[in-house]
This record gives sequence, structure tokens and C-alpha cells, in this order.
Amino acid sequence: MKNALYVLLGVLAGLVFAGALVYVSGKSQGEPIVLQPAPTKAPVAVHVVGAVPRPGLYEFAEGARVQDGIDAAGGLLAEANVNAINLAALLEDGQQLVIPYKDGSGVSAVESSTSDAVELPSAATEAPVTGNSTTNSNADLVNINTASLEELIALPGIGPTTAQKIIDYRNANGAFSTIEDITNVSGIGPTTFEELKDLITT
Repeated sequence: MKNALYVLLGVLAGLVFAGALVYVSGKSQGEPIVLQPAPTKAPVAVHVVGAVPRPGLYEFAEGARVQDGIDAAGGLLAEANVNAINLAALLEDGQQLVIPYKDGSGVSAVESSTSDAVELPSAATEAPVTGNSTTNSNADLVNINTASLEELIALPGIGPTTAQKIIDYRNANGAFSTIEDITNVSGIGPTTFEELKDLITT
């Protein structure tokens, strides 16, 4: 009877030991390792303008150089000043890469979006030159010494009353020597003269 009891206890002890071994083995394995994909880096966006055939916005992988930007925009024009460019410089996100011309000029971001690498005239060259200049031909200017009432009224800031005052002034004092003399007429101050000076002559 004792032998049977010992055998039974031995079997139970073996089962307990085997269960503990299985439990410990399972715990040691831990969670399975899952390989995560490498994060994808956002591209570098660069606005290429100036002496290139196809100016525009281009995207590059991180580490791209100025030469990569030039290649994407079709290479350099014959008028490009390559000596003024560092071809090895790194491109940065949000950068405007301006390729200069040999004459030292470039194009702005607004100009590059509306041109095919052709430098547009600046607003300064198109705006009227102030003062008694020849930007407007004499045929386009109103001669304040000979203008009729209707012609004077057509000028900005000049109404019928002020136009008549101009005529009365020149009848009483003779011809205006300079366009600035019109400010001697009552009702024509500096602000009105600024509107008139590019439109009148003597």
C-alpha cells in the first residue's frame, strides 16, 4: 500500500514539475518581435527659378544638391552664370533656388510662375516717371496754358469750379511758366498736384 502511495506521489510531483517547466519556458519566450518598416522621410520641395528652361516647383529626396535642382528644371540656359552657383550645396525644404544670369539679374517667384525663364521687366521700368518728364508724350499731356474748360475738367481732382479758376488765373496773370505754378490757383493743393503732375505740361 505504501509503495502505491509513493508511486502516486511521484507521478503527481512529476506532473507538477513538468507543468512548471512548461510555464517557465513559455514566459521566457516573451512577445514575438515584429519588424517595423523604416519611416519614410518627406520630400524636399524647392522652387527653381532664373536661368533654367523649366522654372517651377520640384520635389527631391533628402540630401539632394543644387545640381539636382538644375537638372530637374532642364539644365542651365546659355545666359546662366554658372560661376555664381555652388552646385554642391544641399537643397532645403521651402527653398527658392535662383539661378542668376550672366548680367547679374534673376527673376522673382512671381515672375518665374508666369514666364519661361525669360526675365520680365520690373514694375519700376513700366511705371510712369514722376515730374515733368517725357514718359508721356506731349500729345498725351494737357497743356494748362491752352486747355479748354472741358479738357481741364477731365483731369483728376479738377471740377468745373476749379477748371474755371485755372482759366481765370492765366487770363489775369499770363501763361504758367512751370506746371508747379498751377498750385497758385485756389483749390489746388499738394495732394491734387501729385495727381496732376504726370498728366499736364506748359
